[in-house]
Amino acid sequence: MKLEELANKHILIAGYGLEGRVTEAFLTRWVPDSSITIVDKKDNSAYLDSQDKYDLVVKSPGIPKRHIHVPYTTATNIFFANTRGTTIGVTGSKGKSTTASLIYAMLKQAGLRVHLVGNIGKPMLAEFIPGDTREDIYVCELSSYQLDDIRYSPHISVFVSLFPEHMDYHGGVDAYFEAKKRIVEFASESDFFIYNRDYQELVRLASCTEAKAVPFVSELPFPDKDIPLLGKHNRDNIRGAVTVAKLFDISTEDIYEAVKHFVPLPHRLQLVGTFSGIRFYDDAISTTPESTMKAIESIPKIGTLFLGGQDRGYDFTKLVDLVETSHISNIVLFPDSGARIESLLQKKHEGAFTIFHTKDMEQAVKFAYAHTEAGYACVLSTASPSYSVWKNFEEKGDLFQKYVKKFGIEGSKT
Repeated sequence: MKLEELANKHILIAGYGLEGRVTEAFLTRWVPDSSITIVDKKDNSAYLDSQDKYDLVVKSPGIPKRHIHVPYTTATNIFFANTRGTTIGVTGSKGKSTTASLIYAMLKQAGLRVHLVGNIGKPMLAEFIPGDTREDIYVCELSSYQLDDIRYSPHISVFVSLFPEHMDYHGGVDAYFEAKKRIVEFASESDFFIYNRDYQELVRLASCTEAKAVPFVSELPFPDKDIPLLGKHNRDNIRGAVTVAKLFDISTEDIYEAVKHFVPLPHRLQLVGTFSGIRFYDDAISTTPESTMKAIESIPKIGTLFLGGQDRGYDFTKLVDLVETSHISNIVLFPDSGARIESLLQKKHEGAFTIFHTKDMEQAVKFAYAHTEAGYACVLSTASPSYSVWKNFEEKGDLFQKYVKKFGIEGSKT
């Protein structure tokens, strides 16, 4: 929605988290003749009951569109409708934050005027100033929540991976996939679709979009030893970023420098440290079976694995098969999905796994120190969302790191 269309409107901002606060500040500055009211679930569970009293609702991503029954827009749509900059949208079930950050690093290394915004933590309207130009390049991480009702496509759409997630929000896997694929729904022949052809759904999407479909480059222009990221999936993330950088004619030297000095994002296969001979990895971002399987495949000699959390009905069968073939013997299980995971483990070889049920991260880490052999790894990668125990994956990962370091330091003093 164009700024002039927002003028003289009585606007309801629904949801007052970070994006809601930024939206309020943006509209107050750039649409000063509008009237703004704020509502949020934490203040009143019936916060949406009065929506029909307003000319327009600006909905936060966390509110499903089915809950809004009056004309509405989103901060994402306001940004795309008004920017004159070059937009790069990055999505995927996992890997989108790392890929977006890599693209940003490569373009910045080349001296371009680039901004990193979106779901990664900086709302688009916080960085956007009306009157920008094509020289402003916005790398936008886009979640399925933001794409579910998007009305524009980025100039360059990057699709990293696709497997079931957020089904409670979208109402099913098909609706989730359709929301993700909307990233190219409004693309034209002058736009680009950069995709990972390891996923057949993305190959099919590439065959029907109007954008120029370009698969990830097949090879990286530098040796693996210089890559500061673990796992094949991170090689895929880098390949996706390199493909985008090549569209901007970024030199191989600048790409290499950006990757070589890239600092892995927190809670993504992050090595917390080695204590008592045990390597501790924080992969709190992995909240689906598929992403946890990638973690297992990336880390050698895992002795203890932390699994479980909010139960969204995921199929853990392939994950449990991999746990068995990877010879992981110690399993910490958190509620609620931990009970279903245990039943699958016991069907494999009852008694073959040492299992510890808890909802206390401190006790979980104590168990890991007591049962993980020196030379092996302990990995927090729960294959389930965090909300049954923690407020988000960041809190989960922070607590894991806190207790790993606490008991590691205490152990070094004995």
